[in-house]
Amino acid sequence: MPHINFNNDFPGIRSAMAYSPETAAPMGVLAEILLRSEDGLSRAERELIGTYVSYLNDCFYCNHSHGAIACIYLDGDNELVEQVRKDYSKAPVSDKLKSLLAIAAKVQRGGKNVTTADVELAKEKGATDKDIHDTVLIAAAFCMFNRYVDGLATITPTDMDSYPLRAKQIVDNGYGNHVFTNKQPT
Repeated sequence: MPHINFNNDFPGIRSAMAYSPETAAPMGVLAEILLRSEDGLSRAERELIGTYVSYLNDCFYCNHSHGAIACIYLDGDNELVEQVRKDYSKAPVSDKLKSLLAIAAKVQRGGKNVTTADVELAKEKGATDKDIHDTVLIAAAFCMFNRYVDGLATITPTDMDSYPLRAKQIVDNGYGNHVFTNKQPT
């Protein structure tokens, strides 16, 4: 049961955003910029970073929501998403993405855990300054999003079939106000 009365029955971050549209608007803009940009990292890579950080933070809702979005961008390859969650070092992703996931994991523990050596390794593996910047910001933003969702004890669907439906809506329409104003697709 949520810690506060959201006056809606939306799941996860959607309920908190519907409750507070004035804070939802800039958060939605941030998510749109961070997760849908095609400058540098692909949308799939961006969603995998968010999924991995959410997994590390044990945020069931965000982990599965963004995992489902990543899965769509990866042409339905849920096995890859699961491999990234469990042990990205063995997943069939680029060495560049592996180095960025390592940075994201360090940001998840605390920003000061990221070292010059981590950044140098990522650059050696092909990451640009923009890739590193976006990785750190995605990881930091997901720590905030995860804590927002779990700190308010938002409703977390356990029906795993609901996540791909919303994911398709995000892939098709982005992270706009429709996320917290439209009912769950069926």
